Amino acid sequence: MTAYVRIGRSAVMIALTATLVGCGTLGIGKKSDSSTRSGGERAIAPANGVNSFLWRATLETLNFMPLDQVDPFGGVVITDWYADPAAPNERLRATAYILDQNLRADALKVSVFKQVRGAGGWNDAPIDADTARQVENAILTRARQLYIATVDNA
Repeated sequence: MTAYVRIGRSAVMIALTATLVGCGTLGIGKKSDSSTRSGGERAIAPANGVNSFLWRATLETLNFMPLDQVDPFGGVVITDWYADPAAPNERLRATAYILDQNLRADALKVSVFKQVRGAGGWNDAPIDADTARQVENAILTRARQLYIATVDNA
């Protein structure tokens, strides 16, 4: 049984929805000139430094894990250890880095770590190499859905 199945129903949903359809640059998150100053002069709206769709999708996708550190300006989400009640002798931790203001596949990097409980306490264990990629794909898919919903409502 692979690790992403053992961490719970949410992770299984991540694995099932991990189809990445739009890998290219959508040009989302760039500075916009939507605000107007007096006299008709256009001003550039300040940017957070990371893509808001990727940020929100990351938080939504990893919401089943407790958060340890969150930096919205630096684009870093670090979860605390999460143990599925069905597998109490294993626990997982994830780190997500949002690297760009654009909604792109290469603007996201996720690492997943696993530990198993042994006689001497918690020990690092290997994890399926595909797990982090599936989490990245789930985040990217959700970010794309959020973007499409925003564009459709505009």
